[in-house]
Amino acid sequence: MAELKSSYELAMERLKKKDEAAGVESRPLTETQKTAIAEIRNFYEAKLAEADVLHHSTLRATFDPAERETLEQSYRRDRERLTSERDNKIDKIRRG
Repeated sequence: MAELKSSYELAMERLKKKDEAAGVESRPLTETQKTAIAEIRNFYEAKLAEADVLHHSTLRATFDPAERETLEQSYRRDRERLTSERDNKIDKIRRG
């Protein structure tokens, strides 16, 4: 008798079949890759935390609404840039 599968397991099987049909191959990460990815994540987590602290301390000293909006936009751009850099580096490692 076949074992019942959860909806998660069924969905993962469908995705795996879809990837195989599209020609996407799945390779497990090596320990070196895992270590490099962890280091990149830690580095960028620290950078994002630093940007967050600096942003909030600058906001506390700023009372002009227009200037606060400019600071918010700059902060969002910095976060997006850091996140994009992190994701690109991780993707590069995964591709080998």
